[in-house]
Amino acid sequence: MKANLRVIFSLASGLVAGLLPGCSHSQAEVATSWDPKAAAAYLDQREDWWMGWQDAARDHGTFCISCHTALPYALSRPALRRVLADKNPTVEERELLDDVTKRVRTWKQIGPYYSDQAHGTYKTDESRGTEAVLNALILASNDCQNGVLSEDTRAAFDNMWALQRKTGSGKGAWSWLQFGLKPWEARDSQYFGAALAAVAVGMAPEKYHSNPEIQDRLELLRAYLNREYARQSLFNRMVLLWASTKLPGLIAPDRRESLIKEILGEQQADGGLSLSPLVRTWKGSTLVSYIRSWIREDATLVEGKSDGYATGLAAFVLQEAGMPVENTQLERGLSWLLRNQNHAEGLWPGYSLNKRRKPSSNIGHFMSDAATAYAVLALAEAKRY
Repeated sequence: MKANLRVIFSLASGLVAGLLPGCSHSQAEVATSWDPKAAAAYLDQREDWWMGWQDAARDHGTFCISCHTALPYALSRPALRRVLADKNPTVEERELLDDVTKRVRTWKQIGPYYSDQAHGTYKTDESRGTEAVLNALILASNDCQNGVLSEDTRAAFDNMWALQRKTGSGKGAWSWLQFGLKPWEARDSQYFGAALAAVAVGMAPEKYHSNPEIQDRLELLRAYLNREYARQSLFNRMVLLWASTKLPGLIAPDRRESLIKEILGEQQADGGLSLSPLVRTWKGSTLVSYIRSWIREDATLVEGKSDGYATGLAAFVLQEAGMPVENTQLERGLSWLLRNQNHAEGLWPGYSLNKRRKPSSNIGHFMSDAATAYAVLALAEAKRY
């Protein structure tokens, strides 16, 4: 009973603290630059570690593509190379692309990331659906740099469309890994995955999204994203906004403007955003489940302070949606990013929504991996270098 009271008291204290304005001196802190070389060193080291980590190893000498480390790395590292005026991909970029390409080419022979036998019911289907989307996104993003859609990317899209769900409540989406881990492997993460699929299709060069052969499947995807929109967290809908900048007509203009206002409404006193409110939703939740969303698995309170992932993702997506960097609120978000890079390590801070992690541990760095990648994307897009 006492333990429960302590948790409730801590929760109440956190809620009150979250409503208080930030200290005035934090508003006065000004930074005009960041260290792209330090960010590059951090991201390269983290991707190198991930590719060699035993727990990430998969069939035929490959490794799985994580939403916290590998995917953000693949999306952000080319932008960082442009900032640093480096023409050639890094060793880590090439190894990551080689891994994805190998799995696409051996799709029918290679084992899934997780199997039903080893990890529980539906994990084979969830793994295949998740991987198919991520493979297509990474390869399409790479092709975007030279404007040519490769045969491997076409094959990745073929694999993805073949696994699109044709019936049920998830019709139009893909089976998605669910391990109860927010924000990427939670109960509502199927929508996140479908939005990423839309990003991939819209990003692919040579007007792939206009290919007559995929229009029926694309319509199923559009219908799913529209049908399930109202039930989604702001985090999931933020990814949809990103997708709408690549795939025309994905969001109606009035809904788009409302969504942008909602994102801006989450900006905190210090100019940043916090991830935890973005993944929280009343929609379809009981009061008990909503209250539990403030408490992690280990009975600690979720972080309420601004973090690099939420701030970087929001600043990047808003720019992709056409918001000028002169916008006052966007400028404040970018300023938060400039102020909050850890120059010694090169990273931006990110916090687990699931457990309190030891910041210096490799697993404890997962959220900072994503935070650093999206901070880089936001600052590079804004030409803050």
